Amino acid sequence: MNAFIPRLLGVIAGIAVTLPTPTNASAPLERYVVTASGTVDGTVYDTKTKLTWQQTVPSTTYYWADARAYCAGVSVGGTAGWRLPTMKELMTIVDFSRATAPLIDPIAFPGTPSGVYWSRSLWPGSSSLAWYVPFNSGYTASADFFNKEYVRCVR
Repeated sequence: MNAFIPRLLGVIAGIAVTLPTPTNASAPLERYVVTASGTVDGTVYDTKTKLTWQQTVPSTTYYWADARAYCAGVSVGGTAGWRLPTMKELMTIVDFSRATAPLIDPIAFPGTPSGVYWSRSLWPGSSSLAWYVPFNSGYTASADFFNKEYVRCVR
């Protein structure tokens, strides 16, 4: 049994060495259509999901209710009708191929803070928790409404 463990560890180490390492790849240019890049009116249209995203996020963080109100009242690209994204929608712009945070396409979404972003999706069975997506890891979790987090609006 003792001789088996070092051999097993050698096989595992060999497998780990041959796995591809992530690169700082960006999503294909044809996936995102960017307008007014780098301005407060910049938008990013995702051709895969058919969603339009706010390109530049506010530098401040918001309580959950304030994040919802911010999106409902913001005008981006000269248009209204924005909202806080669902957790599933927010996950569509996480780029797991990136080796460093933030895990999002840096060309389509330049200057994105590597932090936690609110979704409008409620945590199942809770009236005071909502799903969030941290763009430093990409893995979802929940937070109390009274936490202050970043917001990126969608339409």
